[in-house]
Amino acid sequence: MGIQNIVRWFLPKEDHFYDFLEKQAATAHEGAKALAGFSAPDANVESVRKAVQAFEHAGDKLVHEVEEALALTFVTPIDREDIQKLSAELDDILDLMNGAARAAVLFGVVRPSTAMTKLIAVLVRSTEVLAAALPLLRVHEYTKLIESTRVIRGFEKEGDIIFRDAISALFADPSVDAKVLLREKAVLEDLENALDHCDQLAATLTNLAIKHG
Repeated sequence: MGIQNIVRWFLPKEDHFYDFLEKQAATAHEGAKALAGFSAPDANVESVRKAVQAFEHAGDKLVHEVEEALALTFVTPIDREDIQKLSAELDDILDLMNGAARAAVLFGVVRPSTAMTKLIAVLVRSTEVLAAALPLLRVHEYTKLIESTRVIRGFEKEGDIIFRDAISALFADPSVDAKVLLREKAVLEDLENALDHCDQLAATLTNLAIKHG
């Protein structure tokens, strides 16, 4: 047992770091639900962008709070490097969802394609599982945590198939205008990257469950 683990065993732990991470996961899920508003029949893409960006800003604030708390705390409930990594990965998910909404506005994607709608739906499900999984870290429910990460990784594979099929169809269809291809590809890539980062976060949580279980 390392000296940091020995110290952590005897001294009170600053468990509010779990609060920060759980709030970040919940904020990511709220951001995904806001992005899903793009699929509504009467959706306004600019309004969706503003809604997603508001959650992205809330997520940034939580990242800063985590960083400030880490600088002031000697004993953390899990390694500070792991806390920082989890926080950064949760922030990346929100950043990429915000990037997708921003790209839709920038390139004039007024209505989402079928593939975009599907990827957003997978993101909503992925972030919902993440939001439910983060509290399991606090209570040391590592077996359940690993089960949740497997579900998330399954969603990422589902998203990969949707993304690849959509990109293939865009390039294979000679009637698709180059501008349409480029703008749809930009949005699809941000959505797929957001799902990839959900998968990366799932891998980090799996490693933590193995490390502490």
